[in-house]
Amino acid sequence: MTTITLRAHQPFDLDRTLSCGQAFRWEKAEEWWQGVVDGRAIRIRQERDLLAFTGADAEFVRNYFRLDQDLPAILSSIDRDPAIGAAIRECRGLRLVRQQPWECLVSYLCATNTNIPAVKRRVALMAERYGKPIDGPSGTAYAFPEPTTLAAITHTDLWDCKLGYRTDYVREAAAFVAEHPDWAERVAALPFEEARQTLMRFRGIGPKAADCVLLFAFGFFEAFPVDVWIHRIVAEAYLSDLAGRSCTPAEYERIRRFAREHFGEYAGYAQEYLYCARGPARRPQ
Repeated sequence: MTTITLRAHQPFDLDRTLSCGQAFRWEKAEEWWQGVVDGRAIRIRQERDLLAFTGADAEFVRNYFRLDQDLPAILSSIDRDPAIGAAIRECRGLRLVRQQPWECLVSYLCATNTNIPAVKRRVALMAERYGKPIDGPSGTAYAFPEPTTLAAITHTDLWDCKLGYRTDYVREAAAFVAEHPDWAERVAALPFEEARQTLMRFRGIGPKAADCVLLFAFGFFEAFPVDVWIHRIVAEAYLSDLAGRSCTPAEYERIRRFAREHFGEYAGYAQEYLYCARGPARRPQ
């Protein structure tokens, strides 16, 4: 068992971080979170200022949870109105994790028009059927499949992972990434808007999925994904003329540009805090 003592001035809330919907391969059993990250089966828990874990070394855990990022400075920079202020008070300690780009891309290909439990099932099925076995704390776990592996799977077999119409999206993405193994490095080197357009060339990756992947896997913290909840919160707290309307492409563009201007370079943190708080975020205090 390895431990990390958290710094008093750098808050971290493991439960909020892993339950807020940003990553799909974590489950909590009693006091322990269990997940698979970049081929590692990790078991971790928090007791106040102490993290205890197995399956990875301290450097990996610090990097994954961005424990060296100055969270108070980030939260101070986005704390610009009562709605976000309430969300920060409600969810303080939530950090954006550093996801592996390939798995994150496929996860959000699987996340269109669905809910989080369904995405988790799809990702878990792909890993269990086509991923490399790993010795985990509760038995065998499975790494997420490599792109070359998924690219070779038949449409019928991949369909059986409950992907539905997303099956071809995943197969096409796998084929492209298998052929261009440096794709993630290329995306990371681009300016934000160019990186966004590059991701949307993948069939099945629209504006929201692109923003999620850029935020959670590439550290483009200005990304501001807009789902039904975020649209509702923005309409109630910031742009009242959007209330009761569906989120058209034009409205999505307006919201994300408003968020970047209003919250600054860490707008993505504001998005995740508003989403995490949901109800409390809309009740100014």
